[in-house]
Amino acid sequence: MTMVFTVFSLSSFLILSTFSYGFPAPRSLLRHLSESNEYLTTNELWFNQILDHYSPYDHRQFKQRYYEFLDNFRIPDGPIFLRICGESSCNGIANDYLSVLAKKFGAAVVSLEHRYYGKSTPFKSTKTENLRYLSSKQALFDLAVFRQHYQKSLNLKLNRTNVQNPWFVFGISYPGALSAWFRLKFPHLTCGSLASSAVVLAVYNFTAFDRQIGESAGADCKAALQETTRLVEERLASNRNAVKTLFDAAELEIDGDFLYFLADAAVTAFQYGNPHKLCSPLVEAKKAGEDLVEAYAKYVKEYYIGSFGASVQTYNQKNLKDITVTESSSDRLWWFQVCTEVAFFQVAPSNDSIRSSKVDTRYHLDLCKNLFGEGIYPKVDETNTYYGGTKIAASKIVFTNGSQDPWRHASKQISSPEMPSYIITCHNCGHGTDLRGCPQAPLNLEGDAQKCSSPEAVHKVRQQTIEHIDLWLSECHASGRNYI
Repeated sequence: MTMVFTVFSLSSFLILSTFSYGFPAPRSLLRHLSESNEYLTTNELWFNQILDHYSPYDHRQFKQRYYEFLDNFRIPDGPIFLRICGESSCNGIANDYLSVLAKKFGAAVVSLEHRYYGKSTPFKSTKTENLRYLSSKQALFDLAVFRQHYQKSLNLKLNRTNVQNPWFVFGISYPGALSAWFRLKFPHLTCGSLASSAVVLAVYNFTAFDRQIGESAGADCKAALQETTRLVEERLASNRNAVKTLFDAAELEIDGDFLYFLADAAVTAFQYGNPHKLCSPLVEAKKAGEDLVEAYAKYVKEYYIGSFGASVQTYNQKNLKDITVTESSSDRLWWFQVCTEVAFFQVAPSNDSIRSSKVDTRYHLDLCKNLFGEGIYPKVDETNTYYGGTKIAASKIVFTNGSQDPWRHASKQISSPEMPSYIITCHNCGHGTDLRGCPQAPLNLEGDAQKCSSPEAVHKVRQQTIEHIDLWLSECHASGRNYI
């Protein structure tokens, strides 16, 4: 395999060596963050990746994109932080709290784009047959192969052999799960993992998701949301085109797609630390006796679509059936992983629900069949048996979750020996708060937590995380290898 790596000069070594050692939707979980995100680097690098890690006979390869940031790297024995990219295009290394950690620990930061997403596309179309190699299992092997080859490349640059820098793996949401699973499956390749908002438990009917939205909203906002859902359903029955047009979503011909779109718009406010953007205007409208549907439509168009950057096309099954490789392919690709591995079907609970009861199991199964054909369904039990779910039998993994994040119910929330779990409790602590701060759209540079309703809660968890990283990296150094 021919590998392509950057080469940095001896002068770069001398500059870098002066640093001291020390310390991704609602549908796709992490997509649709502001396009104004700042990056540590956007310089694209490439190497040849194996297409099928499980076949000794298939020698096909594809070009996989990655990034490296070396400004803080302490030559020669600084750690290497591997940031996992997930279910969307990986356009660089974001300048969030990981950059603070890299400075503190004198670490290099590398990041590998997930297979099939962004520019790391093995095939020229996303027809179902071509998606057979899109899975978390293959993605984990991608990370392992990349880690080994990057280390070899670094050793060549430093004119040494058989030396291992200490590696530590980071990820948020689905990449958070990959971070935990990487430590589980390849413990000899990393000193430890940070699994932020890590969805390690595949869930078939994820009713806890909607219940958490209700808890996060509070009584008044929850009541307003429930009434809004009821009114929308009534208007769908009487004049569906008019109500869809009100939300600029007339293209969503399937009512389930439209109702999912409306539910996700509410979820986003809590998931990414902006509850006031939704609840304040909606509660005020309800108290004033104003039209709740119009008030909600204003929020959806101005915030969810306008500021947050969501696209109605993401919910259009006609668009999702398009097998052309484009910038919007991520929507279809993630649904394939949902429909084959993890489900996370965000269905309405049997009572006291916020989202429409029409967003049920049948809606999701019909979507999977419509997009990918017969025989496609999520093998949730197989996924949880393979990885362990919340009973993951690994070590040296830090799990972190925000108290208002609905995804935390698919994460490991109870500490166990060698796998501490922390919940950051505050009014606007959502998905990946420990790395991103509050709110997360637009992204806070270096994960600024001052806008979190309880900055001290975020700081406390970050300090605990630092202690674990410091300990586990020290143990790697002491042992002279990457594992204990």
